[in-house]
Amino acid sequence: MALEAQLAAIAERLDEAAVSATAVDQLAEEIDVSTAYTIQKLSMARRMARGERRLGIKMGVTSKAKMAQVGISEMIWGVLTSNMLISDGGNLNLSRFIHPRAEPEIAFLMGKPLSGAVTKLEALDAIAGVASAIEVIDSRFRNFKFRITDVIADNSSSSAFVVGPWSPPDTDVGNLAMALEVNGQPVGTGSSAAILGHPLYSLIEAASILARYGEGLKPGDILLSGSATAAEPLRRGTSVRVVIEGLKGCSFAVV
Repeated sequence: MALEAQLAAIAERLDEAAVSATAVDQLAEEIDVSTAYTIQKLSMARRMARGERRLGIKMGVTSKAKMAQVGISEMIWGVLTSNMLISDGGNLNLSRFIHPRAEPEIAFLMGKPLSGAVTKLEALDAIAGVASAIEVIDSRFRNFKFRITDVIADNSSSSAFVVGPWSPPDTDVGNLAMALEVNGQPVGTGSSAAILGHPLYSLIEAASILARYGEGLKPGDILLSGSATAAEPLRRGTSVRVVIEGLKGCSFAVV
């Protein structure tokens, strides 16, 4: 099979796994990071052809220690789409997922385009708002077993997200206490400083990494900067909420 057809077949397999919420085996194919992003792009193209809209970008593997552990030198990213958005206070239908887990995050709303090597001041100037967020990750691979290139091909495990009310763009998010709550009880606590030392650096890294793949952040895009705690498995009948110092929280119910 020609390489192009092989990659398209992998993209189709992962897309169908996501649509049907059916786990598939870890990729048998040995691929590099660049090829993994090609598969991700092909998979996302299938979603857009069905009418989904691109809403932004999520970043993952947000600590140097984790990068070293999985054998990469930079963060990974995936695409946020309209079918992934959950309204604040809304419901997450568990039947749409395989083994979903929730992570507390800081979200940025882009007011200006941002791409390539940018300074901290340029990144700050491009922000239109900041907010609390919860990302739901859900690997399409059986038993949550995968290589990092498998994860990238699988849209970096991104599956759903909720964003709280937007705060002014100059809100300091550098070292905020963060807690993920289930039924009102904290199940994970941390600081926004766990996200590359400051969530703004995730935005700067995103601009640089995306440019290398012909992508960039656009006005109106949402950027999820990465998780500050371990991911929490989701269970039916629970309420999930993120509480972040200085920001308004957001939540959803698992049904």
